[in-house]
Amino acid sequence: MGLFDSLVGNASTLDVDKVEKELGSILIEEEKVKAAFKVVRDLMVFTEKRLILVDKQGLTGKKIEYHSIPYKSISHFSVETAGKFDLDAELKIWISSATEPLVNKQFKNDSSIYDIQKILAAVCL
Repeated sequence: MGLFDSLVGNASTLDVDKVEKELGSILIEEEKVKAAFKVVRDLMVFTEKRLILVDKQGLTGKKIEYHSIPYKSISHFSVETAGKFDLDAELKIWISSATEPLVNKQFKNDSSIYDIQKILAAVCL
């Protein structure tokens, strides 16, 4: 996936070693990154213990919000694939006792949504 894909919302797979170094200050001791995906500037990082959503804010992206979701808190998730006329794929994640999804990410006709769904199924089921 190239620059154009990342600009229009396609998720690209990232090198886990580089992501571990980037998130070294927020990972707990012995926590390992299993998979990471980049959507525009934001990251979805799957570790052994939690899902970390990295939201880079502002023009420069220097301000960063790290949203940590323990896998045990995820009550359910859904994946909607892209269609012929609706080209967006969508991922929604609900946490315990929430009526609205905490995570609602759009992907542009992207096969990475299947990889993300498999990871969520493996850690939640």
